[in-house]
Amino acid sequence: MIEIDARLDELEQLGLGRRTRLVSGPQGPRVVLDGKPALLLSSNNYLGLADHPAVREAAADAAMRWGVGAGGSRLASGTMTIHRRLEERLAAFQRRQAALLFGSGYLASLGVIGALARRGDVVFSDELNHPSVVDGCRLSHADVFVYRHGDVEHLEWGLSEAEGRGSLIVTDGVFAGDGALAPLPELVELAHRYDVRLVVDEAHGTGVLGPGGRGAVADAGVEDGVDVIVGTLGKALGAYGAYVACDARMAKYLLHASRSLIYSTAPPPPAVAGALAALSLLEAQPRRVDKLQANALLLRTELARQGFDVAASTMPIVPLDFGAAEDAQRVCEKALERGVFGQAIRPPAVAAGTSRLRLAVMASHSKSELRDAARALAAAVRAAGLRPEELVPVELDEDEFAPTLAVAPPLAVEADPLRSPLWDEGDDELWVERRRPAAAARASAAATGRGGRPFDAELDEPRGPGDQLPAGIFDAESGGSFERAVA
Repeated sequence: MIEIDARLDELEQLGLGRRTRLVSGPQGPRVVLDGKPALLLSSNNYLGLADHPAVREAAADAAMRWGVGAGGSRLASGTMTIHRRLEERLAAFQRRQAALLFGSGYLASLGVIGALARRGDVVFSDELNHPSVVDGCRLSHADVFVYRHGDVEHLEWGLSEAEGRGSLIVTDGVFAGDGALAPLPELVELAHRYDVRLVVDEAHGTGVLGPGGRGAVADAGVEDGVDVIVGTLGKALGAYGAYVACDARMAKYLLHASRSLIYSTAPPPPAVAGALAALSLLEAQPRRVDKLQANALLLRTELARQGFDVAASTMPIVPLDFGAAEDAQRVCEKALERGVFGQAIRPPAVAAGTSRLRLAVMASHSKSELRDAARALAAAVRAAGLRPEELVPVELDEDEFAPTLAVAPPLAVEADPLRSPLWDEGDDELWVERRRPAAAARASAAATGRGGRPFDAELDEPRGPGDQLPAGIFDAESGGSFERAVA
């Protein structure tokens, strides 16, 4: 039995204590964090759509029309017309025959891997895959070969040693910890040569790169070589939930075999409608992806000017490596004192000795905000007794990976998380959120007759002409018209 108090004391002594931070108000470039204003550089709201007026309105309208919850699982009474509509749109967006909605990206990974691998099979997983993939491999009861990060030669050796038992290669398309891209063309070639399926998790790729924001698979030009794409609705699309895009036969099979889909309540209609509105905005305004990439390059350029060793890239995930967990946490707090919040990532989210600040850029950040952030982060590092130019990106020790097949541990045995190497001013044409002071918002509400609503203190700026929802968002049920249910 775990001694809870002793374990918590140990984590605090190791500098690995955790707590939640409280954000007041909606997600945006600037938030009130634990009662203090801060520039947010830790959100996966890459396109700034989580608080977009059109997305919020779609979610609110869906709650009035379909209710707050789905009330049942997908195979019972939980699949509603709004779910089917989003699945059709996601399938078209990903150039696939079908898509299935899941309650979260974690559930999608568990469901897909568990359905496509079984005891006696071998699943091949990149060492830096997201914990949802790691847990999916464990729960499948298959043997698991963990190959060195992005090392296709190591992967090929494992495939050859599996002697025909290989069933699945699973990889993140964009790795969450540092924004690195998987070698997808090489993975597609190996999957074809060894006759195994390839599953790519696009959680940090959808809306971030590729033509139209379709992700790393589309960016690499290998859409025909990937069997299953797992995507999320909770990052660039600003809502909640996840999806799987695949061919129609695979979708039908997953409907029968994916336990996390079968035995979970369907995603709530407001979140689904919000994601549908966000997808419409992404398709109508693909320049949002260009703005995101330009912002990412700008932040990296400004950080390099301050002495940080960061790669020149347009990926919005920017790691500042410190190695020691206590250094990363100290810099996080010093940066927050200067009004910038970048999350410290420590074990078990990353391997011991690879702690970092994980910065995440949004399309809605302004140029001046990113320049100021780079200066504040440099000052925070120096205040913590370090120097930006002395920080060197850390790498995993390759000796940790012996060339053997790793059998998934029994479910009753919990691996030690402290030793785990796995990771659990804008364009005027783009809408950029800027909150108004509460008093001004209330005055505006009174002047426009919009008083009496629960959130009057946080009203939006007027929506721009380019931000109207495209017609037909809900036309699976309403024929293109949508009448609000109001008292």
